[in-house]
Amino acid sequence: MCRNIRTLFNFEPPATDDEIRASAVQFVRKLSGFTKPSAVNEAAFTRAVEDVTAAARSLIASLETSSPPKNRETAAAIAREKARRRFAAR
Repeated sequence: MCRNIRTLFNFEPPATDDEIRASAVQFVRKLSGFTKPSAVNEAAFTRAVEDVTAAARSLIASLETSSPPKNRETAAAIAREKARRRFAAR
């Protein structure tokens, strides 16, 4: 659905508040269809971002796993390699 929204759970170091908020912004942008809302919709957009951020933070804090945390650098390298192969000149 939203390619810019990344998995935030079970990483070392854990997701930051900025990462959680950025994910919420991308989600609300996708749902609303707005990259930047008009002045009349800005309050609703901002409120939605705050609500989604809080829900995401709560979800991440309450999840449990027996898997060891993933390494951020390794996950980023894998994502870069996938993107390189996907967008390589054909």
